[in-house]
Amino acid sequence: MLLLLILTLRSALPNVIRFCCCAVMIYLGYCFCGWIVLGPYHVKFRSLNMVSECLFSLINGDDMFATFAKMQQKSYLVWLFSRLYLYSFISLFIYMVLSLFIALITDTYETIKHYQQDGFPETELHDFISQCKDLPNSGRYKLEEESPVSIFCCCKRRMMAQPDSDLEEDALKEDLKFYFMNPCEKYRARRQIPWKLGLQILKIVMVTTQLILFGLSNQLVVSFKEENTVAFKHLFLKGYSGVDEDDYSCSVYTQQDVYDSIFFAIKQYCQLKNISLGTLGYEQDEDDVSGLQICKQQYKKDTMLPSNDTLNIDVTIETDCIQLEPQILATKRSGDLKMINSSFFNFEFHRLIQVEISFQLKGIDLQTVHARELPDCYAFQNTITFNNRAHSGKVKIYFDSDADIQECKDWHISGSTVQKNTQYILVFDGFVIVSCFASLILCTRSIILALKLQKRFVNFFLEKYKRHVCHADRLEFINGWYVLVIISDVMTIIGSIMKMEIKAKNLTSYDVCSILLGTSTLFVWVGVIRYLGYFQTYNVLILTMQASLPKVLRFCCCAGMIYLGYTFCGWIVLGPYHEKFEDLNTVAECLFSLVNGDDMFATFAQIQQKSTLVWLFSRLYLYSFISLFIYMILSLFIALITDSYDTIKKYQQNGFPLTDLHEFLKECSSTDYSKEPQASMPFICCCRRRGSDDNLILIN
Repeated sequence: MLLLLILTLRSALPNVIRFCCCAVMIYLGYCFCGWIVLGPYHVKFRSLNMVSECLFSLINGDDMFATFAKMQQKSYLVWLFSRLYLYSFISLFIYMVLSLFIALITDTYETIKHYQQDGFPETELHDFISQCKDLPNSGRYKLEEESPVSIFCCCKRRMMAQPDSDLEEDALKEDLKFYFMNPCEKYRARRQIPWKLGLQILKIVMVTTQLILFGLSNQLVVSFKEENTVAFKHLFLKGYSGVDEDDYSCSVYTQQDVYDSIFFAIKQYCQLKNISLGTLGYEQDEDDVSGLQICKQQYKKDTMLPSNDTLNIDVTIETDCIQLEPQILATKRSGDLKMINSSFFNFEFHRLIQVEISFQLKGIDLQTVHARELPDCYAFQNTITFNNRAHSGKVKIYFDSDADIQECKDWHISGSTVQKNTQYILVFDGFVIVSCFASLILCTRSIILALKLQKRFVNFFLEKYKRHVCHADRLEFINGWYVLVIISDVMTIIGSIMKMEIKAKNLTSYDVCSILLGTSTLFVWVGVIRYLGYFQTYNVLILTMQASLPKVLRFCCCAGMIYLGYTFCGWIVLGPYHEKFEDLNTVAECLFSLVNGDDMFATFAQIQQKSTLVWLFSRLYLYSFISLFIYMILSLFIALITDSYDTIKKYQQNGFPLTDLHEFLKECSSTDYSKEPQASMPFICCCRRRGSDDNLILIN
């Protein structure tokens, strides 16, 4: 048994390494994308190293629900992108990549076990040793001598007899055969330089470098915004502990605490320049300094006698606001301010809904100068909200700070190379745009030529065989990788233009720019898998993913119906008794985490036991959901991937099912496209495809 384990590990190692190469391309794409897009809104995506560690933890089911929950909802677009990003990554790596990994190891184990029973296949070394044992006195083992030509051209494809057909059919067959060659074969055939291949490799380097530069610059913006938000909370919230209580910063429980907190914020605003450590100033409009605004919302009429269970309320909301300028506040004390505005600050707490204090501050980020970038000027729109909507005796205090980057109106920097560095980066971004535009033209041209070739083939088939080409053969001409490259190029061009505008301080749309650049980089790294598919050993893994994708989508549709049923049921029944089931989105994230084994015991333990019936239902609900999805649905999913792997491996051994297109290409003679004698390139000749490789299908 131990020997079987050792042989399995040794035999599986090369396949595992090749498998990891394919998976790493996708993994790196997700790392770059998550860092650039989610970095400003999630603490686990602040740096590239943290993103890599976070994603690796998610693959192993660790801290999954917390990763969903800690995503800030300041930008709805980024929040939606984060859900799509996390769901797709976890589903791809846990359900497809790991299932394929299990299939690979299982297949290796079964193969080694079969070899141990029936004997290992003999190689030339084993044959040599066996002959030496049979002839111990011979002392030598001679192999047949091969001519130099046969050594170099050992992989040369056999020439098939050219069939007698018209020139049009021969030309079509040659064009089809040339179209389905990989770039290296096209170069050997017609000396056609693989421009697209070289350009894609160059583009991977340039786009990744551009993304890293943008991410490092974006990190400075994120750190400046976050540090100012923390500073504002300590400055304007009385008794702030440094840690938010929940989705709100802190809370108060008495009327006097509400008044003290409001006047504390006003006092701190008045003496901001004397107490703040940052480069902050008051917001100024065209006429004067814009000050601090306080608004209160309350019901129009409210009479309550809880002791008699009596209520008389008019739910019409009244809003009353006052404006306080810094010059006036500087000359008044908090007690005088309350006396002057006594009618406003005389809160009727049984009617009061909320009090909102809003003010604007200006700031300048000087740390960008040290990074050889132009400084950023910020406008902070700060809002302190005292929320009493629940009227539960607890007033929640929210602090929200929205930072907008603005163009500095008048600036002069001396003793630095900031402007030159900015110009260099803009020139580099210009080269990225040019390379992506060239790639876009080449790939679009290839698709157009492919469609023309498809039309020739369809018309020829209709004229000669009097029948239509099947849909699968038509799709063979549409190269999905080219479509992916075109989408990536368009997103990179738009994102690079926006990045140049941001760099020149003419635009501040960081979110849209980061989504475009991050997604395009993800597509670029995923596109690397196409070139790995030119190697047979990598191709079996990629073909398995491609072949299993339609089955996986149909399987997910069926499983999704059950998942949605559990989601709605848990939201309605367990929502009042469990914080993870309070809203529909949180329920979906909680169940998705449970499927992957995350936070399972805590989910059981946190259910409130106020209702025995609901508590019993929660146990039945959670046990049935976890058992169904982990033990049945995921096992069926693994079986689906394993079946696809076995099918593709069998096809590669015995040949793929031939369609009309493949039958037509099979009749084509192995015409020598080369213009020069092959003897001049022996190092290329020995690397040619073998005749047995004609049964292999490279993904398109």
